Amino acid sequence: MLKNVAAVLLNGVHPFELGVVCEVFGIDRSDEGLPVYDFAVVSAEGPDLGTHCGFTVSTPHGLERLEEADLIAVPAGESYVDREYPPELLTALRRAVERGCRVLSVCSGVFVLAAAGLLDGRRCAVHWHHAEQLARRYPRLAVEPDVLYVDEDPVITSAGTAAGIDACLHLVRKEQGPEVANRIARRMVVPPHRDGGQAQYIERPLPKAPCDTVGEVLVWMEEHLDAEVTVEQLAARAHMAPRTFARRFQQETGTTPYRWILRQRVLRAQELLEGTDETVDAIAARTGFGTAAALRHQFMRALGTTPNAYRRAFRGPQAA
Repeated sequence: MLKNVAAVLLNGVHPFELGVVCEVFGIDRSDEGLPVYDFAVVSAEGPDLGTHCGFTVSTPHGLERLEEADLIAVPAGESYVDREYPPELLTALRRAVERGCRVLSVCSGVFVLAAAGLLDGRRCAVHWHHAEQLARRYPRLAVEPDVLYVDEDPVITSAGTAAGIDACLHLVRKEQGPEVANRIARRMVVPPHRDGGQAQYIERPLPKAPCDTVGEVLVWMEEHLDAEVTVEQLAARAHMAPRTFARRFQQETGTTPYRWILRQRVLRAQELLEGTDETVDAIAARTGFGTAAALRHQFMRALGTTPNAYRRAFRGPQAA
């Protein structure tokens, strides 16, 4: 049973990510018939810790408090991605998992769990901005950069900032049922479960690599996303044989013409959903998908959400 929760902090902790854990597990809601957790904030580096916002956090609890916990949460912090961690903290985390405790990270807190070896051979989530660095530093884990959280019991990892709310509510739902999770979410004024993943928030600019032979064709493709084109037609514009063009395109962009233009169409659709009041049908026509159904299909495949849900997320419910 999930009863005893500890949030363990290092210098530079991010207040919001700490606040997420405190909000879900640290508030007494017994007057509403909700579970009360034995909650504590634990320091791994002395009683007074600095935050990345310039103020300090004080706590009387040291690492010994982790021995009692059913769940240990590691919020994000400044420079967590490239710092060294106290060996006694890593030992305490390993010992906790060995005795059956769960561990949960929010955003860059995952680097602490990885340093402890708790993610070896496991899938994990992290903010998309840190995904490449995490995978490079710890090659024995499998980073999933497009999801909000990953549950590899007893290790749960979440992506940036608000995804920590999703992971915490997921754990409550798993341990104490959907009614408890939904009521906590209602008090927090957040959805009990969000559709999609963090793919819809990832910035994917056009590649900056030089495209010596297909550069002009890329510009034309970007300006004519609504046009139906074939490799043969594109090759003709580049004055190449189709097979030569396809090979050069792959070499210079890292993908195929079809996948490149499909991704640019989705990006353009995102921009139109965020910045205009055009209907999904109109956006589908402008971006070359033809029909709203085709746009929805490709949008779901690429981003894990629908065009209307995406618009609501970025512009509010009135925009749906």
